Amino acid sequence: MLVNLTEFFRNLPGKQCAECGKEIEEQHECYGNTCSNCMNVQDL
Repeated sequence: MLVNLTEFFRNLPGKQCAECGKEIEEQHECYGNTCSNCMNVQDL
């Protein structure tokens, strides 16, 4: 049975930080797996 492609991507679990396990917001141009908090990046 084939699954609708948009349903497949909609049902994928959120990306989690490899360091702390917190769910991170994905960005289309970023393949990183560490949250900004664990990378010590501060918001401007």
